[in-house]
Amino acid sequence: MHNYLKTVSVFIILAMANVAYAGNGMWLPIFLKLLNEAEMQEMGMKISAEDIYSTNKSSLKDAIVHFGGFCTGEVISDQGLVLTNHHCGYSNIQSHSSVDNNLLKDGFWAKSHSEELANPGLFVTFIESIEDVSKKVLEGTNDKMSIKKRQSIIDKNLAAIKGGYRLTEFQDVVIRPFYNGNQYFLFHTLTYNDVRLVGTPPESIGKFGADTDNWVFPRHTGDFSLFRIYAGPNNEPANFAKENKPFTPKHSLPISLDGVEEGDFTMVFGFPGRTNQYLPSPAVEQTINSLNPAKIEIRDKSLKILDKHMRADAGIRLKYASKFASLANYWKKWIGERTGLISTGALKKKYDLEAEYEKNAPKDYKYLVQEFKEVYGEIAPYALARDFYSETASRNIEILRQMGSFKRLVTAYEENGAEAYTKLLPKYKPRFERFYKNYEPSIDQEVFGTLTKHYVESLDSKFVPTSLSDEYMRKNQMDYDQLANDLYTKSNFPKKDVMMRIFSMEPEVAVKTMKEDPMYQFYIDWNSLYINKISAPYNSHKIQIDSLQRLYMKGQMLTFKDKRYWPDANSTMRVSYGKVNGYAPRDAVRYLPFSHVEGIMEKYVPGDYEFDVPEKLITLIENKDFGQYADKTGSVPVCFLGTNHTTGGNSGSPAIDGYGNLIGLNFDRVWEGTMSDINYDASICRNIMVDARYVLFIIDKLGGARHLIDEMELVRPKSNIRRR
Repeated sequence: MHNYLKTVSVFIILAMANVAYAGNGMWLPIFLKLLNEAEMQEMGMKISAEDIYSTNKSSLKDAIVHFGGFCTGEVISDQGLVLTNHHCGYSNIQSHSSVDNNLLKDGFWAKSHSEELANPGLFVTFIESIEDVSKKVLEGTNDKMSIKKRQSIIDKNLAAIKGGYRLTEFQDVVIRPFYNGNQYFLFHTLTYNDVRLVGTPPESIGKFGADTDNWVFPRHTGDFSLFRIYAGPNNEPANFAKENKPFTPKHSLPISLDGVEEGDFTMVFGFPGRTNQYLPSPAVEQTINSLNPAKIEIRDKSLKILDKHMRADAGIRLKYASKFASLANYWKKWIGERTGLISTGALKKKYDLEAEYEKNAPKDYKYLVQEFKEVYGEIAPYALARDFYSETASRNIEILRQMGSFKRLVTAYEENGAEAYTKLLPKYKPRFERFYKNYEPSIDQEVFGTLTKHYVESLDSKFVPTSLSDEYMRKNQMDYDQLANDLYTKSNFPKKDVMMRIFSMEPEVAVKTMKEDPMYQFYIDWNSLYINKISAPYNSHKIQIDSLQRLYMKGQMLTFKDKRYWPDANSTMRVSYGKVNGYAPRDAVRYLPFSHVEGIMEKYVPGDYEFDVPEKLITLIENKDFGQYADKTGSVPVCFLGTNHTTGGNSGSPAIDGYGNLIGLNFDRVWEGTMSDINYDASICRNIMVDARYVLFIIDKLGGARHLIDEMELVRPKSNIRRR
C-alpha cells in the first residue's frame, strides 16, 4: 500500500467512518481499499480495489478517459477503440455532416483505419495517479486568517507544488480542492490529441426519443458512439498526423454478454462534473423559489422559437439540432430538479439538520447557519440578475454569446497593437467559421426581441442597460422586436461574408469598424453594466459564502462524526457503486429496471424526428434477429436503471459489473431524481444506462460493422467464458 494511503488524514477517516451503505456517493478511487472495498464486495463485487485503481499494475482506471474535458469514455479494445455517448460525440459527428453526406441522419461506420475521421480539438485524458497534497497546500493557513490572506498562501503553495514537476508537452498536474477547500488532491494526467471518429448509429437510434424522452424512463436510446485514440512513436501522445498508429492501452474493458439482472452490483467510473450536497437551506431555497424558475422560463421562450423553425425546415433542423439539444437538456433538468427537491422534502431535511447542528456544533462553528441566512439574503438580487444575464446575453442570444471573442480581438489591438491582434486572429477565425456555419440571423433576431423584453420586465431597473431601458425605448419610439430588427439589419456581426472581409482588413481598420458597429456598442453597454453592477457585488458576496461553506463543511464533520460524507463532484475521477433497481416515483407507479427493443416499436412514429427508426431496425426486431445479444427473455435489452450516484460529466461513463466487465454506458438520470446533485434520495435517484448488448447489436446487426465486434473482447462471466 502506498504511503499516502497509510497516512491518510484523520479528516478523511472521520468523514467516512462508522457508516452503513446508503446507495450514494462519488468516491475517490485511491481510497476504495481503505473505505469501500468490503462494502462493495458484500454487494456483489468479485474483484478487488487494487483491480480498480493501481499504480503498480494495469487496472480499470487505465481504461477510463476524460473525453474532451466534458464527458467520460472507456477503452474497449487493445487498439485504442473508445466508447462514449452519442451526445458526447454529437458536435464532432455534426462537424462531418452536410445535407448531402449527413452522418447524423444516416450513421457512419469506418470500414478501416484509413476511413476514420480526424476531429481537430478533440482530446482524451488519462489519469496516471492521484496524490493527497493537502498538507503541502494548506501549510501556513488557519481558520482565523482573512479570506484574502489564506488564499494568497494557498496560491503560493500550489505554484510551488506544480513547479516541482518536470512535464512533457502532453503531461500535466491538476490540483483540485475537496470538501469545500478543506483538502486538496493532485492528479497526474496524460493527454492524447489525435482522436478519430470510428462509428455512430443514425441519430434516430443515438438520439431516439430526443427531448420528449430526455431524463425520462423507460428509455430506448442507443446513446453511443465510437472513437479511436491514435499515438505517435512508441505509443506516446502526439498531435494529429497521418502516420500516427492506433494506441495500445494498458487496460481495455471486456464486454459482458451476460449483462445484469435486478439486484446485481453495478459500478460507474468517470468524471462527474459538479454536485452540491452540503449546501445550507438558504441556498436550496433560492434554487427552488428563484433561480431555477427564472432559468426555466428564459429557456422555455428560446426553445419554443427554435423548435418552430426546426420543424418547418430540415436545413434549419440540421444546423440547430445540437444547440437545441444542449439548451433543452438543462431546461428539463432544472424542472425535474426543482420538482424533486420539493417532493422529497429537501428543505425540511436541511432545516432539521441545521437545528441539530446549532445545538451540537463546536462553539467556533455555531454561528455559521445564521451568517448564511444573512449573506444569501444579500446576494439574492445579484444572483437572480446574474442568471438572467447569463441565460439571455451569454447563452440564448447567439450573436451576443460571440461578442466576448470579438471584444478580445479589439482589446488585444488597443492594449498591445497590431501585432497582438494579428497573432490572436488566427486562433479565433476557425471558431467564427464554425459559428457562422450553423447560424441563422433571422432566428437569433427573434430570440433577441423576445428575451430582451423578458429581461427588462423581470428585473429591477438598476440591472437594465441604457440601451434596453424604458426611457430609451420611448425616446426612439420602438418595442423590443423593432430594436432587434434595427440592430440585426445595421450590424455587420450577424453577416458572415461581411465579417470575413473585415478580418482581411488592416488591424486598425478592422478594429475601428467593429467598435463603431451598433451591435458592438450595445454589447459593451450591457456587458459593462453586468461587470460593475451585477458581477462585482455578486462575487464579493460569493467569496464570503465560499469561506462560510468551507467552515460549515468542517463544522458538520466535527459535529456529526457518524454521518457518511463524500467529496462533492468537481470533474475529477470518481467511482460510484450501487445495484440494478427500479423505482416508484409516485402512487401506483413503479418502473421496472429494464427496457427492451419491443418498446422502440411501441414508441415508433413514422416520419417523426424524435420517434422514427430505420426500416432495417424494424425488420430486425420483427424477425427477432438478435444473434448472441438477446437476454434470457429472448429479446435485446436497450436500457437499464441503477442506484449509482451520477451527474453531468458521467455521460459516457462505463457501467461495470462485479467482475470488472463493461455492461453498459451511463447517459442519463431519471427526471424525478435529477435533484441528486443537491439532495440524493435513494428512493427515486436512478441513473440510466444503455445496455452493452444493445450497443453490440446495433454495431453488428444494423451497422454491419462486424470487424469492430471482432476487435473487442466479449465474455460471459457468469459461465466463465471469454472470446477475443
